[in-house]
Amino acid sequence: MIDFFRSTFTWFGHSWKPDPHYKWMGGFVGEPGEAYQVRFNLAARCEIIEDSSGTSSECFLGSPCRSEYTIARRNLFQIPSNEWRMAFSRKSGLSIASRPSTESEPVSTKPLAEGYQDFKIDIRSFEKTEDIQDEKAIVDATLSNDVMSAFSTYKDKGFTVTVEYPVNLININQDNPQFQVCTGPILLPDLATWNGDDIQRVFVADVAITAFDWVEFILRRECEASPEEREWLDQPRGLDRLELRDPNNPPQGYPPARPKPLVFNETWEMEATNVVKRVIEA
Repeated sequence: MIDFFRSTFTWFGHSWKPDPHYKWMGGFVGEPGEAYQVRFNLAARCEIIEDSSGTSSECFLGSPCRSEYTIARRNLFQIPSNEWRMAFSRKSGLSIASRPSTESEPVSTKPLAEGYQDFKIDIRSFEKTEDIQDEKAIVDATLSNDVMSAFSTYKDKGFTVTVEYPVNLININQDNPQFQVCTGPILLPDLATWNGDDIQRVFVADVAITAFDWVEFILRRECEASPEEREWLDQPRGLDRLELRDPNNPPQGYPPARPKPLVFNETWEMEATNVVKRVIEA
C-alpha cells in the first residue's frame, strides 16, 4: 500500500535554451544556461497486465499545478491559466487525454532519461496494513481516522487493470453500515495505445465505489467555451506566454490555441474487485 503523500517524482531539468520564436517558452523567465529542479507527490497508481502474455506496466499520476512563470519573483500565475499535470510510467512521460475515450488523438511520449538530466521515482509504502473485509469495518476505520487506500481491479480488452488510490473522501452510514468512496484524481489507461510493454495515453478521472464488486469512473475532457466567454478567458495579464521575439517572424501555426476549460463528463460503470486497506499503527 503506497504512502502517496511521501511518494514523489523529482527531476533535474536540462539547461534552458532560448526559443527562436517565443520569449517565455514554457513559462521560464530565467537566464540561458539555468536549470531548475521539481518535486511533486503522487496522486494515484495504475498497473496494466496483458492477460495473454503476462506483460505488465505501471504508471503514476502526479499532483498538479497551475501554469506559472518559473522561477519568477512576481506575476507567478499565467493568465490564461491551464492545469499542468504529469502522468508517467517507469520508462516514459505519457500523454494525458484531452478528448473522450471514444476519440483518438495524437499522443506524445518521451523517455524520462531524455527529458531530464536526472530524475527519481521514490515510492514509499506503509509497513503494516490489513484488508478491511466488510462495510462495518470500513465505517469503523473511518470513525477511527485510519489511513486508508483502495484498489479497484477490472478486466477489459484482454487486460487486467488495477488502480490504487488514497481514500481522501468517504461517506458513511453508521446505523446501517454503508460506505461510499468518492475521490480522485486517478488515472486510467487508454488500452488502445498499448504498444506491447507500455501505455501511451491515459485519462484523468475520479472514482466512486459503494461495494466490493462494482466501480464507477468519471473521466475528464476539454470543452469549448462560447465566444463571449473566450473574450475574457483568453485575455493575458502580465507577461503573455505567447509573446514573440519578433512579431514579424511568427512560427508555423501561430497563434496556437489558448487553454480550454476542463470538465468531468464521461462515465464508465463496470464489475470490479475493490479492496480497501487500512494502516495499522505500530
